[in-house]
Amino acid sequence: MRIAIASDHAAVDLKAALREYLIGLGHEVADLGPETADRVDYPDYGYKLASVVEEGIVDRGVALCGSGIGISIAVNRNPACRCALVSEPLSAALAREHNDANVIAMGARLTGEDMAKACLDAFLSTDFGGGRHAGRVEKLSNPSF
Repeated sequence: MRIAIASDHAAVDLKAALREYLIGLGHEVADLGPETADRVDYPDYGYKLASVVEEGIVDRGVALCGSGIGISIAVNRNPACRCALVSEPLSAALAREHNDANVIAMGARLTGEDMAKACLDAFLSTDFGGGRHAGRVEKLSNPSF
């Protein structure tokens, strides 16, 4: 699977660990930065991640910041993205099964490395359930209000 990963300065260490973990699992990983813990703005990296998901350059995305909240909001500004903020494997699996999430977000200050890996495993191994969920997911990108 082709996966892009991006973070802000608060999550650069977790990003590096997860990048290596994903590569070890055999995935092709695009690290969109940053490379250092120097201060950066999470929207810049969230938008960059959303762009490669929208363009189909990658199959899935991993968005990280201190809490996971800010970068998930940035990613979700792109209608092609369904970014789910998760903190444990069940929510990661349900994000895929029920919401066809194509990006997962986590907070480096809230989620440890082992839990983040478990979330990634659940996210990447769960298929979208379709069926009753399909129409709802369609509305996420094409609202009719």
